[in-house]
Amino acid sequence: MRYALCLEYDGAGFLGWQSQRQTPTVQDTLETALSRVADHDVSVVCAGRTDTGVHARGQVVHFNSHAERSARSWLLGVNSNLPDAVSALWIHPVSEDFHARFSAFERSYRYSILNRWIRPALGRGEVAWMRRPLDAGRMHRALQSIKGEHDFSAFRSSGCKARHAIRNVLRAEVSREGDRIQVSISANGFLYHMVRNLVGSLLEIGAGDRAENWMAELLAAGDRKLAGVTAPASGLCFMAVRYPSEFNLPSRVAAFPKEAGQ
Repeated sequence: MRYALCLEYDGAGFLGWQSQRQTPTVQDTLETALSRVADHDVSVVCAGRTDTGVHARGQVVHFNSHAERSARSWLLGVNSNLPDAVSALWIHPVSEDFHARFSAFERSYRYSILNRWIRPALGRGEVAWMRRPLDAGRMHRALQSIKGEHDFSAFRSSGCKARHAIRNVLRAEVSREGDRIQVSISANGFLYHMVRNLVGSLLEIGAGDRAENWMAELLAAGDRKLAGVTAPASGLCFMAVRYPSEFNLPSRVAAFPKEAGQ
């Protein structure tokens, strides 16, 4: 049986998603919890890998298991074996042709900025602190140039292993509420450090150091060396992933799931 599972996590204490020699990683942590519930080794595939320090609110994975467990039992069992920084939100049986990565057609990230001259004390692990005044309107207008299908080589870090840099950005917005600025980007896929590199350039535009059309110029030039620095990981969160309706995946967390038969 194949299952899809959605989870959220605070990435501050992890060395990213992907399993590696150094620990802890989110993947290793989740696989250990699932294996305990299944009573056999379980491996997972995620919708989108996150880097060290990056958070997630709607990461989706799939895994296979021959263990006979109800969705509720899986969920309760997995969460009882996960650390406080990781929580499984729902689990759903899917067909064998479902793939967490390749079946997805849209992924969404949000980058949160605390823009004030006093450093944060509360929630400091979930935002990037920028003390210089930023113009969110300028940032939003500049970001519109990335919408559509483009070659994003200018915002692709050197460690990227993707075959090409062409991605289709479906939505790109910058909004402000009080001293909080949020950069929201949805696309069919992302390159290594792509969002953080985009934000790094946006910060220069928002601070008035660069013109609004600089983002479009960088995109056209395709040279990473010309763009801004990579923004801190703490402000980035993997928000959601979308799949075709045929997989019938939950759109949100059930408030009070019932036991089977109730």
